[in-house]
Amino acid sequence: MISEIKDLFVAWMEAVAAAIDAALARIKPPRRVRLVEGEADHFSAQQAPGKRAGLPPTDFRLWDGGFEPALSREWQAALRGSHIELIMRSDQVLCRTVEFPKAATDFLQGMVRAQIDRLTPWTAADAVFGLSAPAPVAGERIALIVAATSQHRVQRLVGLAARAGAASVAGLVEPDDAVGTTAPIKVFQRRLGPAGAAIDMPRLLRRLLIGVAMSAAASFVVAAYVGGALEAEQQDLARAITRHRTALRANQMGGSAEALLARRKQTSPSGVMVLEAISRALPDTTYVTELRIDGDKVQVVGLTQDAPSLIRLIEQSPQFTRATFFAPTTRGQNEPGERFHIEAHITADFGSRS
Repeated sequence: MISEIKDLFVAWMEAVAAAIDAALARIKPPRRVRLVEGEADHFSAQQAPGKRAGLPPTDFRLWDGGFEPALSREWQAALRGSHIELIMRSDQVLCRTVEFPKAATDFLQGMVRAQIDRLTPWTAADAVFGLSAPAPVAGERIALIVAATSQHRVQRLVGLAARAGAASVAGLVEPDDAVGTTAPIKVFQRRLGPAGAAIDMPRLLRRLLIGVAMSAAASFVVAAYVGGALEAEQQDLARAITRHRTALRANQMGGSAEALLARRKQTSPSGVMVLEAISRALPDTTYVTELRIDGDKVQVVGLTQDAPSLIRLIEQSPQFTRATFFAPTTRGQNEPGERFHIEAHITADFGSRS
């Protein structure tokens, strides 16, 4: 609980730091340049429209710590001291749609960070994520998209902006499935020093504001944590009541306990059929080492080369829905790939077909 409260507090302070950075940037907005990421380290540079005619677009790739072909003098001058909007490839960013109670709107950053290791294959320390604008859904709830990638990939893109001499860089992604909006999601933003070194402005501002904001932030975090815990407990209780009611109704309609057991056997998914469906959904480079079936849920553990892509492949299968990571993805020293832990729901008509 202490670690989760700390993560929520850090997220709140980062939001304050981002707001101050935005205010400072509006005093004298830098020149904006857009870089569109392509395949195999290729990028396309486009100058944002302004009062004067922009430079013609140019294409280059990263090669041996530099740009190939070399940028023209005009483009070198345009990039120096600019703000780079880097449009990231959507297949390199994991996008997940999540729902929260409407009352949690002010604490979305902290609530997502507290469960980022379940939504993505990265831990909270290794993940960098951004959120779309929340959209209302049924039941007094809101839905939003979490766009996440790894710290390693972000540092690589920040290094690209630093080599170009930019003053700041923001990574944006356009998700394939938008919730209530088509605006790009800002995954990260970094301010850079004159020599291209990243300035950790949020950490500096957190140290300055921590004494003043500690009491208020702690009260907000505790309220959000307690509210989320109570809601999860209420949902578990509601599911237990529904299961008992269903069992009682089935017993009343089906007659004897033997008839109920026979019906359950006919409608429950076969382990062999579930394994066959998982095998069809996963690529040939993925190896399953554990398979557990618990009611309408299946948990799969194994090795693969690209863990985030497995979520999309499993959800494309008509036999499974709501696939998610139930443990962080790891890479062992002597293992040939990433060890993933995925949980999915088995569709209602799966048992009848088996």
